[in-house]
Amino acid sequence: MEKDMTKGPVMRSMLLFAVPLILGNLLQQCYNVADTLIVGKCLGKHALAAVGSSFALMTFLTSILLGLSMGSSAVFSIYFGSRNEEKLKESVSASFVLIAALTFVINLIAFACLDEIRFFMKVPKEVWGGMRQYLAIIFCGIAAIFLYNFFASFLRAIGNSIVPLAFLGISAVLNIALDLWFVLRLNLGIAGAAKATVISQYVSGAGIALYALWRYPMLRQSLAGCFRIQASGIREIAGFSILTCIQQSVMNLGILMVQGLVNSFGPTIMAAFAAAVKIDAFAYMPVQDFGNAFSTFIAQNYGAKKESRIRAGLRDALLASSAFSILVSALVVLFARPLMGLFVSQKEAAVIWEGVRYLRIEGVFYCGIGCLFLLYGLYRAIGKPGISILLTILSLGTRILLSYALSSISSIGVLGIWWSVPIGWFLADAAGLLFYMRSKKKTGLFAMEKSPLQ
Repeated sequence: MEKDMTKGPVMRSMLLFAVPLILGNLLQQCYNVADTLIVGKCLGKHALAAVGSSFALMTFLTSILLGLSMGSSAVFSIYFGSRNEEKLKESVSASFVLIAALTFVINLIAFACLDEIRFFMKVPKEVWGGMRQYLAIIFCGIAAIFLYNFFASFLRAIGNSIVPLAFLGISAVLNIALDLWFVLRLNLGIAGAAKATVISQYVSGAGIALYALWRYPMLRQSLAGCFRIQASGIREIAGFSILTCIQQSVMNLGILMVQGLVNSFGPTIMAAFAAAVKIDAFAYMPVQDFGNAFSTFIAQNYGAKKESRIRAGLRDALLASSAFSILVSALVVLFARPLMGLFVSQKEAAVIWEGVRYLRIEGVFYCGIGCLFLLYGLYRAIGKPGISILLTILSLGTRILLSYALSSISSIGVLGIWWSVPIGWFLADAAGLLFYMRSKKKTGLFAMEKSPLQ
């Protein structure tokens, strides 16, 4: 089921790889969305606020592992595209050791700092009890997140996006079933929703690990060599992965800081934000995953030194992403109210009203985030993840500064937080495209005389 994207029709190659990736990550969103939907409908707005704020924190913590896995995947794709199996094995070994070690450290820090989270995130007293209970259980699933993302990154790097989708599908269905059983049948409340998520995460993480090790002898050989890795292997993976990790972490740290600001407006705004962000994530998740598929396409062709395919891929990806973004924007703006009604009881009119305001502001501008994900994928694939970091800092820095500045004006309030998001997207888009045009004009962005791994 491996897919070599260095040959065949360009758009078809990207779409065939992207569709399972998109479906897989939409299913992954179901983990927290199922918790949010069931908790919001059955346990009220305080429980919804607790789970929603927990999601922002977990997204930040797991973004470190996701960033390392994404960076490693770019290295795997380049070596796969250049048919260098020996270097592919070495990079897999180094990546596994690096990410496993950081997973252990993250787990320790998460539990050690559990009680300090309330003050950092400005969580109201009436929400904190449920949030702490939820986090104490959810943190137990961090190791499962590592297993899933590491082995999924390897499979996707060699063009196999079907198997990660299959394991996510199984675990997403299991998560929803367990959510309903634990919360509605056993009356376990927020703790039940957290337990359902962790069990499902281990099903997908352990399952994909066992499959990959069984299916690919080369992977078993790579992991058997983990105790013999050299410093040069770690440095190579770190050169790609740490910068991508920083990009993901900066992006989600910014979101976490915004979450803290949202929390200061009280439970109603917290609940509205919690529900609206889930809808937002579902809406633009396909263009985010298309950006990741595009990155794998670019990386494989960069390793194979096929510049003409890279340029064709750029053109086709921009057209596809823009078309999808326009369609989703129209749907979210038109159906914002019924979408909020999926997560929140109709009795919570103030929560629904604020969530609709958020969605109708963000939803109009999904083209901005679609273009930004393509830029992230492009610069990561050609060995320039530092550019992605700069774009992330520009986007999130703008969002944070404007959020705090505008929301402090009494006549604007929380609307300032909502408007800061699309402004940040478009400033980063402008900077990324400007860098592309200047580099293309001066030196040629895709100069093939030397690989970034040489």
